[in-house]
Parts: sequence; C-alpha cells; structure tokens
Amino acid sequence: MDILIINGLLIDPAQDMEQTDALLIEGDTIQGIIDQKDYTIKGDRALVNSHPDRVFMIIDASGKWVVPGLMDMHTHLRDPGYEYKEDIVTGTRAAMTGGFTSVCAMPNTRPVNDNKSVTRYMISKANDCGYTNLYPIASITKALEGSELSEIYDLVDEGAVAVSDDGMPVSSAGLFRKALLYVKPLGIPVIDHPEELLLSKSGYMNEGIVSVRLGLNGIPQTAESVAVARDILIAGETNSRLHIAHISTRYSIELVRWAKKRGIPVTCEVTPHHFSLNDEAVEGYNTNAKVNPPLRSESDRQAVLEAIADGTVDCIVTDHAPHSYDEKEIEFDKALNGISGLETSLGLSLKLFHDKIISRKRLVQMMSSRPYEILNIKDKGSLKTGADADITIIDPGEKWTVDKNMFVSKGRNTPFHGMELKGRAVMTILGGKIHGSART
Repeated sequence: MDILIINGLLIDPAQDMEQTDALLIEGDTIQGIIDQKDYTIKGDRALVNSHPDRVFMIIDASGKWVVPGLMDMHTHLRDPGYEYKEDIVTGTRAAMTGGFTSVCAMPNTRPVNDNKSVTRYMISKANDCGYTNLYPIASITKALEGSELSEIYDLVDEGAVAVSDDGMPVSSAGLFRKALLYVKPLGIPVIDHPEELLLSKSGYMNEGIVSVRLGLNGIPQTAESVAVARDILIAGETNSRLHIAHISTRYSIELVRWAKKRGIPVTCEVTPHHFSLNDEAVEGYNTNAKVNPPLRSESDRQAVLEAIADGTVDCIVTDHAPHSYDEKEIEFDKALNGISGLETSLGLSLKLFHDKIISRKRLVQMMSSRPYEILNIKDKGSLKTGADADITIIDPGEKWTVDKNMFVSKGRNTPFHGMELKGRAVMTILGGKIHGSART
C-alpha cells in the first residue's frame, strides 16, 4: 500500500527532527518527507509529483504526532506454555492497541526459550499474526537455572536480539561474567534482572513505612542496588554491553550515573508503574500493585523521574506481566508479581511530557529509537528515507479512562483501572500496512 501522511507533526529523534510535513510511504518503506507543494489532493487520494504513475492513500494526521513505531523491549507474552495468561496473538494485538509496532518477548516460557525451536516458534507465530514485529530475548542460562549457559550463539543466529534470565537473577558472578564475555563478539547486550535473592526472598513489597503498617515482610532497596553494583563492575572489567532491567531505586540510579561517567557500556530501563506509583499503592493489600521489583518509596520514584529527565535512563518499557484472575485475587503473600502494561504504557508515559518533565522528542526517543539502538536492530526507529515503514500516530490530547475490562490482553491485572489519562495511539502502520484504530 502506498500512503501519504499529511498535516502531522513528524518527530524523529534519530534525525533530531520535529516538523510538520508529509511523510511518503511506498510499499513497506519510507520514501521521505515532502513539502505541501509536492503533492495534490484528489478526494481521498493524493498525487505526488515525484511519483506521477502512482496514487497514494491519504492519512490526515492533523493535531497528531507521527513517530517511528514504538518498541517495548521488555514483555512477557507467556507463549509457549502459559497461554491461559497470554499468548502471542493476544499479546501482540494488545501491543498494537497500545501503539507498539515491535515487542521483545522474555524467555521465561514453558519450555524456556533456551533453544532454537522456541525462538523459531515465537517469531513464526508473531509473523502469522501480523500485529507487531516480535524479537525474542533468549535465556542466559539453560532452563533459567543459573548453572550453565544456554547455546547463546545458536539462539542469536535464529533471531534472538539479547539474552536475559529476567524473573530470575544470575546469582553466580562467575557465570554472569562468562555470559558478558561470550556475547561481546555477537553485538548483543546481556539484560540482567538485578536482585540479590538472599536479601529479597522473604519479602512481598518495598521495605518501609507502608510495609510495617501492613505487616508485610519488606524487600530492601539493597536487594536491587547490590546486584546493580556487581553487574556494573563486571561489565566495566569485561568492557561488554550490559542492560539493567526495570531499575527502581535511588542508589541503583546513582550507580548507573557513575558507570556512564566512566564510559562503562551500561544502559538501563524504567517502567511506567515505577515512575507513576509508589508503595502506597499497595494499601488495602492491593495485589494489582504487587510487582518485582516492588513499587518503591516516593523518594525513589522522584529519583526515577530525575533520571528520566537528565538522560540517565535510556528507555521506557512495560515489563508487561499478565496473570489470570485466580493468580491475583488471592492473599497478598500468595499473589504473583506483575502488571499488565501494554495498553496503558503510552498514556502513562505521555504524562512525563504533559508535566514538562521531558520533551516530546525525548519521550519518542525513549520509546522508539533508543530501544532499537540498544538491541542493534537496523532500519527501524526512524522516519529517514529507506527505513522500514513502521509508524505510530499519537493523539497527545485525547482523554480516556483506563478500563481493564476493555483490555485486549488476557491480563486484567492493573493498578490503573479507572485512572484518566491524556494521550494515546490512534493508529499503527506495520511494514506499510495500516493497523489499529482509524480515528485519524
């Protein structure tokens, strides 16, 4: 399909660009930006001077942002093995609804994505659905057991873009160092779930005033920051790429700042729930606010916001973790950790722009171009000529109320039900094909 998107604000951090012009798409590729004088509108179609033999479909994006397709580099799609929670069909469709054109699937499936057949299955099923691109993240260790490295080379050769044991830390410093050395020539990062289990294993929420008031065992901040410190020191010694998942504490952020100032190849991510909520959301034993790492203190939340504003944080991810009703609507200590986040992420993240914490270009960078850069995925994350025609169109001013009962995801476990948000995706274009709502 040939498309001309007109009247939208084109935002492309990769080109340091913000301008109102028309974006030309031919087939599955962006052909460039053209001025109004270079095309003529005939009804619902456009004639483009540089392509006299073609007729282009018009998308009028007046009042909206036209940005490179959003990327969520941290999701749990539960498929294969836990399809009662989520599957690749519902998960990628939920991602599309939330404005994403690409997602990365974490390996804690059943079987674990520690072999080529699982990687191949994930990619094939997502391609059959056609809602988003899917990039598998393979496990660092076999069966996520932390004792033996997976066949990382074969997994990357099959299409994995990173390795992680997310959900479980690699407790052995020696094995973690070995993984960093192994991936170095492959050009991929190790994504670590920073958690010292000896500090966190008996806790259910952030250790602090709220945990004391509720009578729940707490997880200290050091359970994360000690692991972050270890990871950074090993990454510095090996000069290998490290990406720290779902960072949530002030001390962890200070450690990342320290590492970046010294040129250690470290990147990190944050989630909307960690910059939107603090541990008071657990009041009333709200299991929908039970997540790992836990929602932290207000001081930590403010530190996360400061790190977003000053560029310490590289990207925003959902850590989408859908669960069934029975796994959440039980006693707090028995409830599973996780929030279903694909359909609320953009709305929550846009609040950073509306509250003047970051610019719209910085927001797009964190949700599109930077994740692609970290994962070394080419031809995406930009509106430049020749890039893949993966586009997200955003209405930054549309007000809407989160209704978990309307989620496309099977996971209805969200602490944001009933919250009014401002801004959402109104359309995605994947490989030149229009997806999502056509409210533009």
